[in-house]
Amino acid sequence: MRLFEMAVAIDQQHHGFKPFSRSQRCKLQSFGHLDYNNILELNQTTILAFQADNIHRSFSTPCLPLTGVEDLNPPHPRIEIVRGSGAPVHALVVEVAVAMASGIQPIPLPSGLGGAYVFHNQNGNNIAVAKPVDEEPFALNNPKGLQSTNHQMLGQPSLKRPIRIGETGIRELAAYLLDHGGFSGVPPTALVKFCHATFSDSSATVKLASLQRFVGHGFDAGELGPSLFSVDSVHKIGILDIRLMNLDRHAGNMLVMKHDHNSFVNGNAAADLVPIDHGFCLPEWLDDPYFEWLHWPQASIPFSESELEYISKLDPFKDADILRSEVPSLRESSIRVLIVCTVFLKQAAVAGLCLADIGQMMTREFCRGEESSSELENICLKLKTNINNENGKEQDEKETNCGISGISFGDMNKGEWELFLENFDKFVIGVFEDNKCKN
Repeated sequence: MRLFEMAVAIDQQHHGFKPFSRSQRCKLQSFGHLDYNNILELNQTTILAFQADNIHRSFSTPCLPLTGVEDLNPPHPRIEIVRGSGAPVHALVVEVAVAMASGIQPIPLPSGLGGAYVFHNQNGNNIAVAKPVDEEPFALNNPKGLQSTNHQMLGQPSLKRPIRIGETGIRELAAYLLDHGGFSGVPPTALVKFCHATFSDSSATVKLASLQRFVGHGFDAGELGPSLFSVDSVHKIGILDIRLMNLDRHAGNMLVMKHDHNSFVNGNAAADLVPIDHGFCLPEWLDDPYFEWLHWPQASIPFSESELEYISKLDPFKDADILRSEVPSLRESSIRVLIVCTVFLKQAAVAGLCLADIGQMMTREFCRGEESSSELENICLKLKTNINNENGKEQDEKETNCGISGISFGDMNKGEWELFLENFDKFVIGVFEDNKCKN
């Protein structure tokens, strides 16, 4: 067994493991289902735990301790996969497990509004970034001064109202799952459970967190001018952001891969970008996305043949099934936003629109301090209103002013949703054709 061989090899190097024996074994398990409706309070500082009936052990995951009996020795830190699979994810968790077994502690990162920690290996190289769910902005154990006074805030609107407190981690995982073939470069990501690991809240014995592969980089996009970035990487990030309706694609969460700084200065290199921080993707209703790349020159360049081929092969309904299966805690209203945005992207690409055109149609306008709904919101509002009128349903008053709350698809029954999609697909084709005639 590979894990057994790894444990023996580590012990021979004296990296923190006690002698291995057959009676002492590493528990290999993961949680196949996470239900936010079943939340237990383990102690005053830990608000997430899992009932035994909701645990399905399906993927082998390295869990520590590797030696000893837990009730006879001090508790050992360990990590378990809750959601996520595949070789890159398992390799990442193995590296973190080895680091924890060697006594390496996660280091808090000062940036951002939520708790984030970097793990490094025994050589001092950064390997992973963990973001505990209960340390998100306004969550109970937020270490940046934005904590709530009780765990009832979990599931309430967060900094971005269509994203609930405690639900950014599942969106980090969703973005990785939807980045088919690593097209946009989202680093390997999983949802994990830490036990007895040292985070800011030292009294918590269990932490649910997103875990993402650390990406070595020289800068973030805010430290360099956009003219230095490759068209290819800008397009690939933009395609992902449109599909997921990213509400927070700012310069700080696009990392610039390491290059010789002098080559940038001399204009001899086109830098590649890596997207991170996808916790504010897949909102529960259409909202105002933020696309840092919207006015970059690369966004106005037509899609390449390979990009158009990738877009044409996207299947929003298969993607929806992936999320329902792999991220069951993600709400159906968010999945429907994914479907609408993907259909919009596919039809726009066929019509010859560029990335900037599509992003502009999804973005709200501000005039004299007032916000007006986006073209995409107007389309969806019109179609949804027509369906409601045909069925004798009253329109939600909140949706009559998109600038305040946006358009939700979560209140539609199956028949209404299918009719909406059929009408939407036809309607946007006409909108794009009209725009081409105007131009």
